[in-house]
Amino acid sequence: MDFELDPDQELLRESVARFLADRAPIAYVRSMLDHPVGTTPEVWAGLAAIGVTGMLVPEAHGGAGMGMVDLAGALEETGRAVHPGPFLSHAVGAASLVTLAGSPEDHAALLPGIAAGTTVGTVALYEPGRRGAWAQPDTTADPDGDRWLVRGTKTHVPDAVGADVVLVTAAAPDGALAVVAVPTDAPGCTVTPLDTVDGTRKVATVTLDGALGSRLGHGDATDAVAATVDRIGVAMVVDGVGAASVAMELAVAYAKERHQFGKPIGAFQAVAHLCADMLRAVELGRAAAYYACWACDAADAAERHRAATMARAFAADSLYGVGANAIQVFGGIGFTWEHDAHLYYKRLLTLQHAGGGATDQLEELAAIVLD
Repeated sequence: MDFELDPDQELLRESVARFLADRAPIAYVRSMLDHPVGTTPEVWAGLAAIGVTGMLVPEAHGGAGMGMVDLAGALEETGRAVHPGPFLSHAVGAASLVTLAGSPEDHAALLPGIAAGTTVGTVALYEPGRRGAWAQPDTTADPDGDRWLVRGTKTHVPDAVGADVVLVTAAAPDGALAVVAVPTDAPGCTVTPLDTVDGTRKVATVTLDGALGSRLGHGDATDAVAATVDRIGVAMVVDGVGAASVAMELAVAYAKERHQFGKPIGAFQAVAHLCADMLRAVELGRAAAYYACWACDAADAAERHRAATMARAFAADSLYGVGANAIQVFGGIGFTWEHDAHLYYKRLLTLQHAGGGATDQLEELAAIVLD
């Protein structure tokens, strides 16, 4: 098995890195921290022009028809840039769920806009008080002519404020898990931004009080949602690897230039051990994340889920630990508003708690192993 990216994948990574460095540097990230959407139309259109918003969309609908391994380089670069826009929720979440759960008619209606970035989508999976549970939602969907009436509340919906359509998981009358595409401007759909510690990850509560939408497909969507949840989780880990890599690089550079008692602080064992621990966590996290990307593309459902759960369980604490160790190396300046290290720390803190956090992932992994 070849774990090296091929030349085309490396070229894509470099293109995304150059674009983000030129059009969305750290100064841009800071300007977006209090922005409700987290991106400007120009930057979003630029990402779409590169083609990364439609990489998981089939070619027949304007996408590239590629997989998670192909997209991984772009995801890692968005983590390195702590990019605040709706890229992950749209290009991974919405693109995957429509492709996997939708009918040919759904594909024709939604996927071209998702691929082009002109229809911004996101997924609404979780509910208040339910942690990472998604398979048996309290939200309901009932037929109303050729549309579906949705009632319920979804929380921590990524990038919902800037989305045109939110893909809501809900219980159908026959007990099946349904996915309903609800326009965010539909009557009865209310999107309320949530304040979080990480300004680069925009989340909201979506309240659905009889909002009308279109159901994706016709049968139970559990398998499609499960695959999408795994893809989103793996994408967040790859993004976290990028963020942790930069946090480590910043800390190591500082440890070489900051002198105390006549020598660089990196010469002291305590600091050297922190840097070594960061390198170990980043490399192990990258290996787990890229294997999970491969599993999402090529393995069966059981191995995909196992690989995704392992990657998320490791990343939740270990990659967050990279950010925390970087703050320790920098000392008090690392968590000041003016310093960049806190941006990476907060991005990794978000990763630590995503989808129920390490506790839920380890419990899920134990269930997989013991079963």
